[in-house]
Amino acid sequence: MFSKSCEYGLRAAIFIAEQSSMENKVGLKVIAKAIDSPEAFTAKVLQSLTKNNIVTSIKGPYGGFMIEESRLKKIKLSDIVSVLDGDSIYTGCGLGLKQCDENSPCPLHYKFIEIRERLREMLEGNTLYDILYTDEVKNTFWLKR
Repeated sequence: MFSKSCEYGLRAAIFIAEQSSMENKVGLKVIAKAIDSPEAFTAKVLQSLTKNNIVTSIKGPYGGFMIEESRLKKIKLSDIVSVLDGDSIYTGCGLGLKQCDENSPCPLHYKFIEIRERLREMLEGNTLYDILYTDEVKNTFWLKR
């Protein structure tokens, strides 16, 4: 459903958010290893996330990637998806057909419309904070891997 870039971007943003909530900046190698992504590919994804103000990149020996704690409640999962995949996830065909619309629907067209709408609601209704915290209690799911 998501491109590999988007999958890695979501995982990277969540990992960076978790580390930032512990006041840690993390480097490219650590992120790539944590999200099980090739380093060069992770670098490209992080470049896009930085350029679009999802994550902050700090250069130098004490640098790394981070997300300010105050921004965790503002960054929606849909923001990350939009940066990396655009809005095609909300408009594309469930079978990947180029020609699929109301006039020429694929066999899954009407069922997939419902799925896309629920996906949009989930992505727009959850922030990085929502992923990291349940009832104000921090989840440490990355640390359990």
